[in-house]
Amino acid sequence: MIRLRNKETGSDLGSITEEELQFLIDNLEEEWEEDQDYYLNRQTLEMLKGSGASPSLAQILERAMGERNDVEVEWSRG
Repeated sequence: MIRLRNKETGSDLGSITEEELQFLIDNLEEEWEEDQDYYLNRQTLEMLKGSGASPSLAQILERAMGERNDVEVEWSRG
């Protein structure tokens, strides 16, 4: 299981599947090979949804963003 957290607050955002993680890896920029965090803004979220993000992944990311215009999320296995 892969857990997503808000990098700033450490709050748990929910779990995603291996396929959803691979979708994020394929569609978002990683600063290095072992990078485990992603910066998202509203435009990026809409791009992900348009590129086929699963409804559950999109919902987790929308909830993470809340009323803000951006958020940084990190993932871990376990």
